[in-house]
Amino acid sequence: MSDRPIIIRRKKAARHAHHGGAWKIAFADFMTALMALFLVLWVLSNANKNDKDAIAEYFSTPLLVAMSKGDRSTSSTSAIPGGGPDQRFSEGERARQTTRPSRLSGDERRHLEALKQRLDSAVDHDPQLRELKQQIAIELSPEGLRVQLLDTDKRPMFELGSANVAPYLSKLLKTFAPVLNELPNRIQISGHTDSHPYPGGDAGYNNWDLSADRAKASRQELVSGGLDSNKLLRVSGMADRIRFHGAGPYDAANRRIEITVLDNRVAERILSQDEYGPAEPSAH
Repeated sequence: MSDRPIIIRRKKAARHAHHGGAWKIAFADFMTALMALFLVLWVLSNANKNDKDAIAEYFSTPLLVAMSKGDRSTSSTSAIPGGGPDQRFSEGERARQTTRPSRLSGDERRHLEALKQRLDSAVDHDPQLRELKQQIAIELSPEGLRVQLLDTDKRPMFELGSANVAPYLSKLLKTFAPVLNELPNRIQISGHTDSHPYPGGDAGYNNWDLSADRAKASRQELVSGGLDSNKLLRVSGMADRIRFHGAGPYDAANRRIEITVLDNRVAERILSQDEYGPAEPSAH
């Protein structure tokens, strides 16, 4: 008899792996989203007209309009604030300059919209100025065309605590000057600061002086670049009284120069000292 070992091979029954509960999680997420959708539809069906208008206004307000305290009504068709092809202002955000319904007449709005496009084009065609696009906000407002030049901590428009213009701001203003001459509209310039106080307090040189000096320095750069000085109507310093919308008191965005190409009717009201209208007669 042979001494060879006998080898017995047994087949193991195949076991099916457990599929887990991933589908349950996906199904639960779907049901939660569906419930949220029906809840929103139910709320909207019970909302009055004013509530619906307020909701529609919120979702149609572009980011930059909201941040700059502009008219919240807009011709935007996007439900996402800050969308659109024009990338501006803050890192990671896409703020869009839009035309907004305002008191501007049809002809005036068309002229100012065309001016906005030419200003944008002047920036786009210069490689150095393109680096400043996030610090330039141009939009139509009820007063006219508003151009805001914003500080950042990494690239301030002026030297710290002074009205000495940074080279890139000087170039930007001198580039804008001949474009602003294309319309006969009057122009106003205002300077703004953050809330960092000067050591001497209000008795010495302070943010009022600084904002006014920066507005005047910007005027000088524009005139040096070819702006017709007869177009200037008002140059003012606002200190830290008007913050950039959503900014804290010490945020860099508060440090800005605002140039407004005024609607002709607004300019006439300022010139006629009828900017605020006559005082109401007191009741006896």
